[in-house]
Amino acid sequence: MLGAIGLDETHESAYRALVSVGAADVPDLARRLTLGEYDTERALRRLERHGLAAQSSARPGRWVAAPPGVALGALLTQQRHELEKAELAAALLAEEYRGQAAEPAVHDLVEVVIGSAAVSQRFLQLQLGAAEEVCALVTDNPLAVSGMDNDAEEQAVDRGVRYRVVIERAVLDMPNGITELSAALSRDEQVRVVDKVPTKLVIADRTLAMVPLSSRTAEPAALVVHESGLLELLSGLFESVWRDALPLRLSGGSIAEQEADGPDGTDLEILSLLLAGLTDASVAKQLDLGLRTVQRRVKRLMELTGVTTRLQLGWHAYAKAWVARD
Repeated sequence: MLGAIGLDETHESAYRALVSVGAADVPDLARRLTLGEYDTERALRRLERHGLAAQSSARPGRWVAAPPGVALGALLTQQRHELEKAELAAALLAEEYRGQAAEPAVHDLVEVVIGSAAVSQRFLQLQLGAAEEVCALVTDNPLAVSGMDNDAEEQAVDRGVRYRVVIERAVLDMPNGITELSAALSRDEQVRVVDKVPTKLVIADRTLAMVPLSSRTAEPAALVVHESGLLELLSGLFESVWRDALPLRLSGGSIAEQEADGPDGTDLEILSLLLAGLTDASVAKQLDLGLRTVQRRVKRLMELTGVTTRLQLGWHAYAKAWVARD
């Protein structure tokens, strides 16, 4: 508990023991602490430097505890003062950084990360830092990180982060490919498939991207791209692949492909109930789905039809014969 003021367990135990008896000789305190006399005296000397203990002037060799309210109060006041100075220094450094970053240099827009551990850590940070959306192109040849096997993904989805993932068809043939895809689909992530993706790629909130360097290097390496023309290019690449890919869905416990521009059975049920006048919450209850699941599916249908309101979505649903007119 007193580690914040620079005392370790031994020193804290010595001070507590000394407070409990008020004053003690080194041998007596050593027995209480089950320490050697040399180590006990060293601990007392440390307490003395912090103003928590003092040698008795009336009885040499005897140590007296300083009143905790006074001694600890002084140390805490000093610690608060040091923290205030540190906060001021941090604020000044942040202001200086913002001034320097007003016109970022080219080398600040791209980071090179080398080594399996470093690449994996950066990949984790990228997902944990996402606030709205993570887009990914996944190959069947993971280097430092695999496509869909980390806890950060589940944590991000729980925070409301949307995932759009395009996988190579070969991923379905990997040992754990179906299992991992089923887990992703059960979290209402949007997954599509193509024969081949151009590169492995992850983009978070359209502000940060990560793309691997050549696998012919001695160890795995990746580029982390910040907001720039290059990031816009990578985002455009993802959207192009996403448009041409076929969505995957769970069908009877297995994974199946569906029409790129069409809803699945659950989507049709949601649309029918919404058009019947039910609220999102009522639809979720009727279909035994989560409210967030219903809202995500409606949002996906709006994106597929290119509309911005639910009224427009209803019109498109009838126009495309997604729901019966009678």
